[in-house]
Amino acid sequence: MTILERIFYIAGLIFLLFIPDQLRASRVAEPFVLVLDAGHGGHSTGAIGRKAKEKDINLAVTLLAGKYISEKYPDVKVLYTRKSDVAVDLKDRVDYANKSHANLFISIHSNAWKVSSVRGLEVYAFGVSRTTENLEIVKRENSVIYMEDNYEEKYQGFDPNSTESYIIFELMQNEFVKQSLDFATLVYNEMKSCAPWKDRGIKQEGKYLVLRGASMPRILIELDFISNPEAEKLLISAAGQKKYAQAICNAFGKYKASYDRENNINSPAQNVQPGKEPVRNAVSNTHTPTDNKVLTKPSSSTQRVYKVQLMSLPQPLPANSPHLKGYKASYYVENKQYKYTYGESTDWGEISRIRDSVSKDFKDAFIVAFENGVKVPVR
Repeated sequence: MTILERIFYIAGLIFLLFIPDQLRASRVAEPFVLVLDAGHGGHSTGAIGRKAKEKDINLAVTLLAGKYISEKYPDVKVLYTRKSDVAVDLKDRVDYANKSHANLFISIHSNAWKVSSVRGLEVYAFGVSRTTENLEIVKRENSVIYMEDNYEEKYQGFDPNSTESYIIFELMQNEFVKQSLDFATLVYNEMKSCAPWKDRGIKQEGKYLVLRGASMPRILIELDFISNPEAEKLLISAAGQKKYAQAICNAFGKYKASYDRENNINSPAQNVQPGKEPVRNAVSNTHTPTDNKVLTKPSSSTQRVYKVQLMSLPQPLPANSPHLKGYKASYYVENKQYKYTYGESTDWGEISRIRDSVSKDFKDAFIVAFENGVKVPVR
C-alpha cells in the first residue's frame, strides 16, 4: 500500500470513528465513562530501572487513581484496560475505550532515557509534534507491537521504527485535539508539584499507537524517568504513587466539572452551592429493600443514638442515587465529607443486627454514635 493509499484509508477509518461519537452526543443521562490505561504489562515490561519495572509502577498508580476517582465521583464509571500484570495489545486498549463509549482516556506510563540525569514529568496530549526527542520516545513506546501476534496486518503495515510511517498520523487531527490539550493542562498543573525537580512540560503527539483511533479526548502521562535513580525512588514509593494518583484525580475533577457545565449535567458536585451546607436528610431513596425490614427506635436528644455508616463522600448524592442501593439513608457532614447512615437505635443489639443486614450490600459498614446530635466515640 502506497503512502497516498494509506492516507485515504486512514481518513476513511477516522470518518467511521466519528459516527458513533456523534450518536453518543444525542443520548441523555448516560454516565461519564473514564478509561484508565496502565501502560505495558505481562511480557511487555516497559522501561527497566535499577529496582523496578515500568509496568508495575504504571499499574500501581493507575489502580490508585481509579480508586480515588471512584470514591470521590460515584457518578463516574471507571474502567481499566488491565487491572493485573497481563499483556494487552495497544489496539485492544483503544478498541476497549471505543466500545465502552468512553468520554475520556488516560494512559499512564513511566519514562526512560539513555542519559540517567534526565528526569521530570511529561504530559502528552493528542496532537502534533515533530521534535526529534519526542519522536524517539514515541518510537520506544510503540515498539511493543513487535511482541504482538500478527502485528503487520493488525496495524496495516505500520513500522514503529520508521519515521515515514508517522506521516499518516498528521490526518488524525479532529475536535478532540483541543479537549485533549485542555485536560493535559489540568493534569500538568496538578502533577508538576509531585516531584521537587523541574518538570518537562506538556507536549502534543498524535503518533502514539495507544492514542491512535480513540474517539474521545485522550492523554498519555509519563510520570517520570525510571532511568533516573532519584525519580525511580519516588516512583516506587507509596507516598510518591499516592501523590501522582491524587493529582490525576484532582485534574479529572476539574475536567468533569467543566464537562458537566458544558453539557448541562447536574452532577452530585453541583448540588451544593459554594459556602452553603446541605440540609440533613435531604437525600433518601424511595423504598427500603424488602430483605432489610428492620425497624428502628426513634432517637432521643438526651440518649446515645447509634447509626450504621454506609459510606463517606466529598459531595452529596442526588436523590434516588443507585449508589445507595435502595436504602433510605440520611447523612451528616464532618470534615467536609458527607457521611451516609442507615437505621437508628439506642439499643446496641438492634443496631448490630441492622449493620449485619446491610453488610451484604455495604461490606465496610460500621456503627457510629451520637449524643445530643453530636458524634461521639463508640464505646
